[in-house]
Amino acid sequence: MIGRAPMPILPLVIMFGVMFIDGYDLNAMSLAVPYLLEETGLSRTDFSLVFSADLVGLGAGALLLAPLGDRIGRRFMIVATCIGIAIATFGTASASGISGFAIWRFFTGLALGGCLPNISAFSAELAPDTRRAFTMASVSAGIAIGALTAGLTAPELNAIGGWRLLFYVPAALALLLAVALFFVLPGERLKKDVALVETRSRVPLLDLFRPPYVLAFVIFAGIYLVNALALYMLVRWIPSFLPDAGFSSDYAVRVTGLMQGAALPIGIGLSFLIDRWRPGLTFLIAYFCVAGCFLALYLLPPGPLSWGVFLLLAGGGLAGANSSLMTLTSYLFPSRMLSSAIGLGVAIARGGAIAGPPIGGMLIENGATPAQYFAWMALPMAICGVLSLLIPLALSTRTSDAVRV
Repeated sequence: MIGRAPMPILPLVIMFGVMFIDGYDLNAMSLAVPYLLEETGLSRTDFSLVFSADLVGLGAGALLLAPLGDRIGRRFMIVATCIGIAIATFGTASASGISGFAIWRFFTGLALGGCLPNISAFSAELAPDTRRAFTMASVSAGIAIGALTAGLTAPELNAIGGWRLLFYVPAALALLLAVALFFVLPGERLKKDVALVETRSRVPLLDLFRPPYVLAFVIFAGIYLVNALALYMLVRWIPSFLPDAGFSSDYAVRVTGLMQGAALPIGIGLSFLIDRWRPGLTFLIAYFCVAGCFLALYLLPPGPLSWGVFLLLAGGGLAGANSSLMTLTSYLFPSRMLSSAIGLGVAIARGGAIAGPPIGGMLIENGATPAQYFAWMALPMAICGVLSLLIPLALSTRTSDAVRV
Protein backbone atom coordinates (compact mmCIF):
# COMPACT_ATOMS: atom_id res chain seq x y z
CA MET A 1 0.00 0.00 0.00
CA ILE A 2 1.39 3.39 -1.02
CA GLY A 3 0.36 4.98 2.27
CA ARG A 4 2.98 2.88 4.10
CA ALA A 5 5.75 2.99 1.50
CA PRO A 6 8.53 5.58 1.61
CA MET A 7 7.86 8.55 -0.62
CA PRO A 8 10.08 8.76 -3.75
CA ILE A 9 11.70 12.11 -3.04
CA LEU A 10 13.39 12.90 -6.38
CA PRO A 11 10.17 12.87 -8.46
CA LEU A 12 8.52 15.16 -5.90
CA VAL A 13 11.50 17.54 -6.00
CA ILE A 14 11.41 17.76 -9.80
CA MET A 15 7.65 18.26 -9.80
CA PHE A 16 8.26 21.03 -7.27
CA GLY A 17 10.62 22.52 -9.87
CA VAL A 18 7.87 22.47 -12.49
CA MET A 19 5.56 24.26 -10.07
CA PHE A 20 8.35 26.81 -9.50
CA ILE A 21 8.56 27.51 -13.23
CA ASP A 22 4.78 27.73 -13.46
CA GLY A 23 4.63 30.29 -10.65
CA TYR A 24 7.42 32.29 -12.26
CA ASP A 25 5.75 32.14 -15.66
CA LEU A 26 2.28 33.09 -14.39
CA ASN A 27 3.72 36.16 -12.66
CA ALA A 28 6.09 37.18 -15.46
CA MET A 29 3.53 38.96 -17.63
CA SER A 30 2.30 41.22 -14.84
CA LEU A 31 5.86 42.04 -13.86
CA ALA A 32 6.89 42.76 -17.45
CA VAL A 33 4.07 45.26 -18.03
CA PRO A 34 5.69 48.26 -16.24
CA TYR A 35 8.75 47.85 -18.47
CA LEU A 36 6.63 47.29 -21.58
CA LEU A 37 4.73 50.51 -20.89
CA GLU A 38 7.99 52.43 -21.03
CA GLU A 39 9.05 50.72 -24.27
CA THR A 40 5.75 50.64 -26.18
CA GLY A 41 3.82 53.66 -24.89
CA LEU A 42 0.74 51.49 -24.31
CA SER A 43 -1.53 52.06 -21.32
CA ARG A 44 -1.79 49.49 -18.56
CA THR A 45 -5.46 48.79 -19.31
CA ASP A 46 -4.47 47.75 -22.86
CA PHE A 47 -3.11 44.58 -21.28
CA SER A 48 -6.47 43.44 -19.86
CA LEU A 49 -6.86 41.09 -22.83
CA VAL A 50 -3.38 39.68 -22.29
CA PHE A 51 -4.00 39.14 -18.59
CA SER A 52 -7.15 37.19 -19.41
CA ALA A 53 -5.66 35.17 -22.29
CA ASP A 54 -3.47 32.90 -20.20
CA LEU A 55 -6.37 32.37 -17.80
CA VAL A 56 -8.68 31.36 -20.66
CA GLY A 57 -5.99 28.96 -21.85
CA LEU A 58 -5.44 27.62 -18.35
CA GLY A 59 -9.16 26.94 -17.98
CA ALA A 60 -9.30 25.22 -21.37
CA GLY A 61 -6.25 23.11 -20.56
CA ALA A 62 -7.62 22.14 -17.15
CA LEU A 63 -10.95 21.15 -18.69
CA LEU A 64 -9.76 19.43 -21.88
CA LEU A 65 -6.21 18.22 -21.17
CA ALA A 66 -5.91 17.57 -17.42
CA PRO A 67 -8.60 14.84 -17.25
CA LEU A 68 -6.62 12.86 -19.84
CA GLY A 69 -4.22 12.07 -17.00
CA ASP A 70 -6.87 9.76 -15.52
CA ARG A 71 -7.23 8.01 -18.87
CA ILE A 72 -3.85 7.84 -20.64
CA GLY A 73 -1.48 8.45 -17.71
CA ARG A 74 -0.35 11.40 -15.64
CA ARG A 75 3.33 10.83 -16.40
CA PHE A 76 2.82 11.32 -20.14
CA MET A 77 0.63 14.39 -19.64
CA ILE A 78 3.09 16.05 -17.27
CA VAL A 79 6.06 15.64 -19.63
CA ALA A 80 4.12 16.68 -22.74
CA THR A 81 2.57 19.77 -21.21
CA CYS A 82 5.89 20.82 -19.67
CA ILE A 83 7.37 20.89 -23.19
CA GLY A 84 4.34 22.93 -24.29
CA ILE A 85 5.00 25.47 -21.51
CA ALA A 86 8.57 25.92 -22.74
CA ILE A 87 7.54 26.48 -26.37
CA ALA A 88 4.74 28.94 -25.54
CA THR A 89 6.91 30.93 -23.12
CA PHE A 90 9.64 31.27 -25.74
CA GLY A 91 6.90 32.51 -28.06
CA THR A 92 5.82 35.18 -25.56
CA ALA A 93 9.33 36.62 -25.62
CA SER A 94 9.05 36.99 -29.42
CA ALA A 95 5.76 38.94 -29.30
CA SER A 96 5.68 42.62 -30.18
CA GLY A 97 2.04 43.65 -29.78
CA ILE A 98 -1.09 43.02 -27.74
CA SER A 99 -2.43 40.36 -30.12
CA GLY A 100 0.87 38.47 -30.13
CA PHE A 101 1.12 38.52 -26.34
CA ALA A 102 -2.48 37.36 -26.02
CA ILE A 103 -2.02 34.41 -28.43
CA TRP A 104 1.16 33.12 -26.82
CA ARG A 105 -0.17 33.59 -23.30
CA PHE A 106 -3.25 31.58 -24.28
CA PHE A 107 -1.06 28.65 -25.34
CA THR A 108 1.04 29.04 -22.20
CA GLY A 109 -2.11 28.80 -20.10
CA LEU A 110 -3.33 25.81 -22.13
CA ALA A 111 -0.17 23.86 -21.28
CA LEU A 112 -0.24 25.00 -17.65
CA GLY A 113 -3.86 23.90 -17.33
CA GLY A 114 -2.96 20.41 -18.46
CA CYS A 115 0.15 20.22 -16.29
CA LEU A 116 -0.75 21.58 -12.85
CA PRO A 117 -3.71 19.30 -11.99
CA ASN A 118 -1.76 16.19 -12.99
CA ILE A 119 1.24 17.18 -10.89
CA SER A 120 -1.03 17.79 -7.89
CA ALA A 121 -2.77 14.45 -8.42
CA PHE A 122 0.53 12.61 -8.90
CA SER A 123 1.99 14.11 -5.71
CA ALA A 124 -1.09 12.96 -3.76
CA GLU A 125 -0.63 9.53 -5.33
CA LEU A 126 2.90 9.28 -3.96
CA ALA A 127 2.10 10.62 -0.49
CA PRO A 128 1.26 8.68 2.70
CA ASP A 129 -2.44 8.72 3.48
CA THR A 130 -1.99 10.91 6.56
CA ARG A 131 0.12 13.53 4.74
CA ARG A 132 -1.63 13.94 1.41
CA ALA A 133 -2.57 17.60 1.86
CA PHE A 134 0.83 18.48 3.29
CA THR A 135 2.68 16.74 0.42
CA MET A 136 0.49 18.36 -2.23
CA ALA A 137 0.99 21.76 -0.62
CA SER A 138 4.75 21.27 -0.36
CA VAL A 139 5.01 20.47 -4.07
CA SER A 140 2.61 23.29 -4.97
CA ALA A 141 4.71 25.66 -2.86
CA GLY A 142 6.94 25.86 -5.91
CA ILE A 143 4.33 28.18 -7.45
CA ALA A 144 4.67 30.70 -4.62
CA ILE A 145 8.47 30.47 -4.59
CA GLY A 146 8.53 30.89 -8.37
CA ALA A 147 6.29 33.95 -8.13
CA LEU A 148 8.48 35.32 -5.32
CA THR A 149 11.62 34.77 -7.36
CA ALA A 150 10.08 36.46 -10.38
CA GLY A 151 9.19 39.54 -8.34
CA LEU A 152 12.60 39.77 -6.71
CA THR A 153 14.61 39.23 -9.90
CA ALA A 154 12.47 41.07 -12.47
CA PRO A 155 14.23 44.44 -12.09
CA GLU A 156 17.66 42.82 -12.39
CA LEU A 157 16.73 40.62 -15.35
CA ASN A 158 15.21 43.62 -17.12
CA ALA A 159 18.38 45.60 -16.51
CA ILE A 160 20.52 42.77 -17.89
CA GLY A 161 18.55 41.70 -20.95
CA GLY A 162 15.28 43.61 -21.09
CA TRP A 163 11.78 42.33 -20.38
CA ARG A 164 12.21 39.34 -22.72
CA LEU A 165 14.61 37.75 -20.27
CA LEU A 166 11.66 37.32 -17.89
CA PHE A 167 10.36 34.71 -20.35
CA TYR A 168 13.57 33.20 -21.73
CA VAL A 169 14.66 32.02 -18.27
CA PRO A 170 11.52 30.01 -17.33
CA ALA A 171 11.19 28.65 -20.88
CA ALA A 172 14.70 27.19 -20.84
CA LEU A 173 14.23 25.72 -17.37
CA ALA A 174 10.86 24.18 -18.32
CA LEU A 175 12.50 22.37 -21.23
CA LEU A 176 15.23 20.97 -18.99
CA LEU A 177 12.68 19.82 -16.41
CA ALA A 178 10.63 18.05 -19.08
CA VAL A 179 13.68 15.93 -19.96
CA ALA A 180 14.33 15.17 -16.28
CA LEU A 181 10.69 14.19 -15.69
CA PHE A 182 10.76 11.77 -18.62
CA PHE A 183 13.49 9.74 -16.92
CA VAL A 184 12.59 10.20 -13.24
CA LEU A 185 8.81 9.97 -12.86
CA PRO A 186 7.82 6.48 -11.67
CA GLY A 187 5.06 4.32 -13.07
CA GLU A 188 1.68 5.22 -11.67
CA ARG A 189 0.03 3.32 -8.86
CA LEU A 190 -3.43 3.98 -7.52
CA LYS A 191 -4.37 4.10 -3.87
CA LYS A 192 -6.45 1.45 -2.22
CA ASP A 193 -9.65 3.48 -2.61
CA VAL A 194 -9.65 2.66 -6.32
CA ALA A 195 -10.65 -0.88 -5.46
CA LEU A 196 -13.27 0.30 -3.01
CA VAL A 197 -15.09 2.66 -5.34
CA GLU A 198 -17.20 1.21 -8.13
CA THR A 199 -16.32 2.61 -11.55
CA ARG A 200 -19.58 4.16 -12.71
CA SER A 201 -18.32 5.28 -16.11
CA ARG A 202 -15.30 4.94 -18.34
CA VAL A 203 -14.89 8.72 -18.13
CA PRO A 204 -13.96 9.72 -14.54
CA LEU A 205 -14.90 13.33 -15.28
CA LEU A 206 -18.58 12.31 -15.50
CA ASP A 207 -18.53 10.81 -11.99
CA LEU A 208 -18.15 14.32 -10.58
CA PHE A 209 -21.74 14.96 -11.61
CA ARG A 210 -23.11 11.86 -9.89
CA PRO A 211 -23.72 11.09 -6.21
CA PRO A 212 -21.89 10.96 -3.87
CA TYR A 213 -19.38 13.39 -5.39
CA VAL A 214 -21.54 16.07 -7.02
CA LEU A 215 -22.30 17.97 -3.80
CA ALA A 216 -18.67 17.93 -2.68
CA PHE A 217 -17.55 19.15 -6.09
CA VAL A 218 -20.07 22.02 -6.19
CA ILE A 219 -18.91 23.29 -2.77
CA PHE A 220 -15.22 22.93 -3.64
CA ALA A 221 -15.59 24.60 -7.05
CA GLY A 222 -17.69 27.46 -5.64
CA ILE A 223 -15.05 28.45 -3.09
CA TYR A 224 -12.27 27.99 -5.64
CA LEU A 225 -14.09 30.25 -8.14
CA VAL A 226 -14.51 33.20 -5.75
CA ASN A 227 -10.97 32.76 -4.37
CA ALA A 228 -9.52 32.87 -7.89
CA LEU A 229 -11.48 36.01 -8.76
CA ALA A 230 -10.05 37.82 -5.75
CA LEU A 231 -6.52 36.51 -6.28
CA TYR A 232 -6.27 37.71 -9.87
CA MET A 233 -7.95 41.02 -9.09
CA LEU A 234 -5.06 41.54 -6.71
CA VAL A 235 -1.93 40.19 -8.40
CA ARG A 236 -2.70 41.46 -11.92
CA TRP A 237 -3.05 45.11 -10.93
CA ILE A 238 -0.84 45.68 -7.88
CA PRO A 239 2.37 46.29 -9.90
CA SER A 240 0.52 48.91 -11.95
CA PHE A 241 -1.58 50.78 -9.38
CA LEU A 242 0.66 50.89 -6.29
CA PRO A 243 2.64 53.77 -7.89
CA ASP A 244 -0.64 55.75 -7.74
CA ALA A 245 -0.27 55.63 -3.94
CA GLY A 246 3.22 57.14 -4.15
CA PHE A 247 5.36 53.99 -4.37
CA SER A 248 8.03 53.35 -7.00
CA SER A 249 7.54 50.78 -9.79
CA ASP A 250 10.39 48.65 -8.41
CA TYR A 251 8.78 48.67 -4.94
CA ALA A 252 5.45 47.60 -6.45
CA VAL A 253 7.09 44.76 -8.39
CA ARG A 254 9.04 43.51 -5.38
CA VAL A 255 6.02 43.67 -3.05
CA THR A 256 4.07 41.60 -5.57
CA GLY A 257 6.76 38.94 -5.53
CA LEU A 258 7.08 38.98 -1.73
CA MET A 259 3.31 38.78 -1.39
CA GLN A 260 3.27 35.63 -3.48
CA GLY A 261 6.19 34.28 -1.47
CA ALA A 262 4.28 34.81 1.78
CA ALA A 263 1.81 32.24 0.46
CA LEU A 264 4.43 29.53 1.00
CA PRO A 265 4.35 29.23 4.82
CA ILE A 266 0.66 30.14 4.95
CA GLY A 267 -0.33 27.49 2.40
CA ILE A 268 1.78 24.78 4.04
CA GLY A 269 0.40 25.73 7.45
CA LEU A 270 -3.17 25.51 6.18
CA SER A 271 -2.47 22.11 4.59
CA PHE A 272 -1.07 20.82 7.88
CA LEU A 273 -4.31 21.83 9.58
CA ILE A 274 -6.33 20.15 6.80
CA ASP A 275 -4.49 16.88 7.55
CA ARG A 276 -4.63 17.21 11.32
CA TRP A 277 -7.54 19.47 12.29
CA ARG A 278 -10.86 20.79 10.90
CA PRO A 279 -10.68 21.88 7.24
CA GLY A 280 -13.87 23.95 7.33
CA LEU A 281 -12.87 25.97 10.38
CA THR A 282 -9.34 26.34 8.98
CA PHE A 283 -10.59 28.07 5.83
CA LEU A 284 -13.21 30.13 7.69
CA ILE A 285 -10.56 31.66 9.95
CA ALA A 286 -8.13 32.18 7.05
CA TYR A 287 -10.60 34.04 4.86
CA PHE A 288 -11.84 36.38 7.55
CA CYS A 289 -8.26 37.20 8.57
CA VAL A 290 -7.48 38.12 4.95
CA ALA A 291 -10.62 40.28 4.78
CA GLY A 292 -9.46 42.08 7.92
CA CYS A 293 -6.07 42.81 6.34
CA PHE A 294 -7.71 44.35 3.27
CA LEU A 295 -9.84 46.57 5.47
CA ALA A 296 -6.71 47.63 7.36
CA LEU A 297 -5.15 48.70 4.04
CA TYR A 298 -8.24 50.79 3.37
CA LEU A 299 -8.07 52.50 6.76
CA LEU A 300 -4.31 53.07 7.04
CA PRO A 301 -2.51 55.88 5.17
CA PRO A 302 -0.06 54.60 2.52
CA GLY A 303 3.36 53.76 3.93
CA PRO A 304 6.08 51.37 2.79
CA LEU A 305 6.14 49.47 6.10
CA SER A 306 2.46 49.41 7.12
CA TRP A 307 1.10 48.68 3.65
CA GLY A 308 3.92 46.25 2.93
CA VAL A 309 3.11 44.15 6.01
CA PHE A 310 -0.64 44.01 5.39
CA LEU A 311 -0.14 43.32 1.68
CA LEU A 312 2.08 40.37 2.55
CA LEU A 313 -0.53 39.03 4.97
CA ALA A 314 -3.50 39.65 2.67
CA GLY A 315 -1.88 38.50 -0.56
CA GLY A 316 -0.06 35.62 1.09
CA GLY A 317 -3.22 34.47 2.84
CA LEU A 318 -5.24 34.69 -0.35
CA ALA A 319 -2.69 32.80 -2.45
CA GLY A 320 -2.05 30.30 0.36
CA ALA A 321 -5.76 29.52 0.65
CA ASN A 322 -5.90 29.09 -3.12
CA SER A 323 -3.20 26.41 -3.11
CA SER A 324 -4.62 24.72 0.00
CA LEU A 325 -8.04 24.38 -1.62
CA MET A 326 -6.49 22.08 -4.20
CA THR A 327 -5.09 19.83 -1.47
CA LEU A 328 -8.60 19.40 -0.06
CA THR A 329 -9.49 17.36 -3.17
CA SER A 330 -7.38 14.44 -1.94
CA TYR A 331 -9.95 13.98 0.86
CA LEU A 332 -13.00 14.65 -1.28
CA PHE A 333 -12.37 12.35 -4.26
CA PRO A 334 -10.76 8.95 -4.96
CA SER A 335 -7.44 8.71 -6.77
CA ARG A 336 -8.92 7.35 -9.99
CA MET A 337 -10.70 10.68 -10.62
CA LEU A 338 -8.34 13.12 -8.92
CA SER A 339 -6.89 14.66 -12.10
CA SER A 340 -10.42 15.17 -13.41
CA ALA A 341 -11.63 16.75 -10.16
CA ILE A 342 -8.68 19.12 -9.90
CA GLY A 343 -8.76 19.89 -13.62
CA LEU A 344 -12.47 20.71 -13.72
CA GLY A 345 -12.17 22.70 -10.49
CA VAL A 346 -9.33 24.74 -11.99
CA ALA A 347 -11.35 25.25 -15.20
CA ILE A 348 -14.32 26.59 -13.24
CA ALA A 349 -12.06 28.76 -11.10
CA ARG A 350 -10.65 30.26 -14.28
CA GLY A 351 -14.05 31.88 -14.75
CA GLY A 352 -13.36 33.89 -11.63
CA ALA A 353 -9.72 34.43 -12.58
CA ILE A 354 -10.71 35.66 -16.04
CA ALA A 355 -13.29 38.03 -14.57
CA GLY A 356 -10.94 39.35 -11.90
CA PRO A 357 -8.60 41.52 -14.02
CA PRO A 358 -11.41 43.22 -16.01
CA ILE A 359 -13.33 43.90 -12.79
CA GLY A 360 -10.20 45.38 -11.28
CA GLY A 361 -9.58 47.43 -14.43
CA MET A 362 -13.14 48.74 -14.26
CA LEU A 363 -12.66 49.85 -10.66
CA ILE A 364 -9.44 51.64 -11.61
CA GLU A 365 -10.98 53.32 -14.66
CA ASN A 366 -13.86 54.53 -12.48
CA GLY A 367 -11.40 56.31 -10.23
CA ALA A 368 -10.94 53.87 -7.36
CA THR A 369 -7.87 54.73 -5.31
CA PRO A 370 -5.59 51.91 -4.16
CA ALA A 371 -7.15 52.09 -0.68
CA GLN A 372 -10.67 51.87 -2.10
CA TYR A 373 -9.60 48.97 -4.29
CA PHE A 374 -8.48 47.06 -1.21
CA ALA A 375 -11.80 47.75 0.50
CA TRP A 376 -13.59 46.05 -2.42
CA MET A 377 -11.23 43.07 -2.06
CA ALA A 378 -12.71 42.30 1.37
CA LEU A 379 -16.07 41.37 -0.20
CA PRO A 380 -15.05 38.15 -2.02
CA MET A 381 -13.07 37.12 1.06
CA ALA A 382 -16.22 37.34 3.19
CA ILE A 383 -18.09 35.25 0.60
CA CYS A 384 -15.38 32.57 0.71
CA GLY A 385 -15.56 32.55 4.49
CA VAL A 386 -19.31 31.93 4.46
CA LEU A 387 -18.94 29.16 1.85
CA SER A 388 -16.29 27.52 4.04
CA LEU A 389 -19.05 26.66 6.50
CA LEU A 390 -20.20 24.05 3.96
CA ILE A 391 -16.86 22.20 3.80
CA PRO A 392 -17.82 19.68 6.55
CA LEU A 393 -20.90 18.82 4.49
CA ALA A 394 -18.69 18.25 1.42
CA LEU A 395 -16.35 15.99 3.40
CA SER A 396 -19.26 13.95 4.77
CA THR A 397 -20.24 12.86 1.25
CA ARG A 398 -16.99 10.92 0.77
CA THR A 399 -17.47 7.29 1.82
CA SER A 400 -13.91 6.80 3.08
CA ASP A 401 -12.53 6.27 6.56
CA ALA A 402 -9.70 8.68 5.68
CA VAL A 403 -12.08 11.65 5.72
CA ARG A 404 -12.69 13.61 8.88
CA VAL A 405 -15.57 15.99 9.28
